Amino acid sequence: MSTPLAGEAGEGHARSRALAVLRIRSAALAVALLPAAVAVVLLVGGATGRIVGDASEVLRWAVVAGALLVLLLAAGVAAVIVRARPAVSPTVAVSEASAPDLYRMVRDLAVRLQVPAPSAIELTPDCDSWLEDRTHRRRRRRGAPCEAPALVIGSPFMWWMRVAELRALLAPVVAGTGPAADPDIAAARRFVRGLDAAVGVATAPRESSAAGFVRGPAYGFLGWVAKLLLRGCRAHAAEMERAVAASASERAQAVDYGLRIVAQEQVGLAYAGWDRLLTRVALPAWRMGRWPSRLDAGVVAALTELSRRDRLAEGFESRLGERPACDLLEEPGTVDEAASLLAARLFHGGPRRSGSEWAPVGWDTYPQEVVDRIWRSDASRLVTVLDEVHEPAGVAGSLRISVASGGSRRTVDDCGEPGRATLARVLERLSTGGGEELADRITRHVAREEAVREEASREESAGQVPSDGAFTPVYQLLPPRTGRELLTDHVTAMVCCAAVDTAGAAPGLDWLDGPALLVGGVRRGDLAWPVLRLVENGDAAPLRSWLSAVGVRPEKPIRLI
Repeated sequence: MSTPLAGEAGEGHARSRALAVLRIRSAALAVALLPAAVAVVLLVGGATGRIVGDASEVLRWAVVAGALLVLLLAAGVAAVIVRARPAVSPTVAVSEASAPDLYRMVRDLAVRLQVPAPSAIELTPDCDSWLEDRTHRRRRRRGAPCEAPALVIGSPFMWWMRVAELRALLAPVVAGTGPAADPDIAAARRFVRGLDAAVGVATAPRESSAAGFVRGPAYGFLGWVAKLLLRGCRAHAAEMERAVAASASERAQAVDYGLRIVAQEQVGLAYAGWDRLLTRVALPAWRMGRWPSRLDAGVVAALTELSRRDRLAEGFESRLGERPACDLLEEPGTVDEAASLLAARLFHGGPRRSGSEWAPVGWDTYPQEVVDRIWRSDASRLVTVLDEVHEPAGVAGSLRISVASGGSRRTVDDCGEPGRATLARVLERLSTGGGEELADRITRHVAREEAVREEASREESAGQVPSDGAFTPVYQLLPPRTGRELLTDHVTAMVCCAAVDTAGAAPGLDWLDGPALLVGGVRRGDLAWPVLRLVENGDAAPLRSWLSAVGVRPEKPIRLI
């Protein structure tokens, strides 16, 4: 079995690559000082009489002026590199008072690995874990030992993984604090991060057209120098990080190596559940101005449901009898809520704090506050589009339904006011053609509404989401929905509203698929095909049979938002 000493060779290679990076820094400094050195030689030569003549006098002062200019530019570039703020991942800080067991486990792990313990523990709403340097936030005294980096843990891991699995998973990450404490490696990392931050400082004003006549060339020169140095350091820095990772992996083999293989399987499963939860469950809520306040707990529910459905996940549910890693937190609900709000802010662009238009929602109220509102909003949009579209010739007169009025029955034109928000109107319209026009109009409506929401979100979160937290909103990662898909969703929403209002159905939540229709407390998963048949082929017979079996009355008006 490997021992902590097995990683010393990797650390030695990483240190040699760090020294190569520092040599590039020293070479840049030497280039900046070279004109000043030449100017000093010329000045001393003139003062001692060794270099005389009118030409030498002109050359001497020209070199002095050039040296001063180079020193001024070098000092400006160096100041920006040193003072530039490196990228920092947005996280939820976890104090030792709020998670003493977690800190104790991590410190015990560091002792077993013979490395410094991380300086802090933070959570991030992502399926990953890493070490992050926080020393830029405060000045380090010259000669003082390097402060250990902070340990960032993916919050889904805390809820899905068991304590032993989390310890095994974190072993290679915590082992990385050993190389991070090396002065040469730490200095090389600070230099590379400073260069990367300087490129960002130089690029931002130019992209936003905020640079003036003088500042524009200055930012251009800064960016050119920083990129030049980065190109020189890139290969050495990449090799250094690979050596550090290899060293940490070798050192971590001494701790729970067999269990780590099992934990890695859980990482892939947790990532799949987290992605499904964000796109199918969280995103619809975010679009309605609600943010689920227990996303991490939702991951457990989603993966438990997956273990019931997927044969590949068989056996994973039995793990739930072991102690979950979230038990290492004193108040897991509070931490989950903070991580859920951060996830909404990063992956959707929501504001930092709750408000009337941005409120938390629990899983018990999700069906009523999110699913029902989504259905009725889509149904309302579909009815609005129907009002805009002219009926085909010869169709309007045939769209007649019977409605009750004062104890007697009368037949009215479906385009009239009494039957406007009815499912029957949608069925007749799509069965007689015109689906493409409806799809096009719905697409334009949705595009306008999303543009308004995005603009309002940008204004609300302006200056709040840190620019260094470069997370992409979830909806930008999803393929755009076609007009036919949007029309299918809207017709489905109309059917669900009719089922709720006339057949005693209820909105529900499926952990893997999102909004669901419950009939008699059981999810109905057989609605997709009849709706698709109506939208794509104009065949309403399968959907009418489904409605009859459930007891939905399509001629009854539905309640809209």
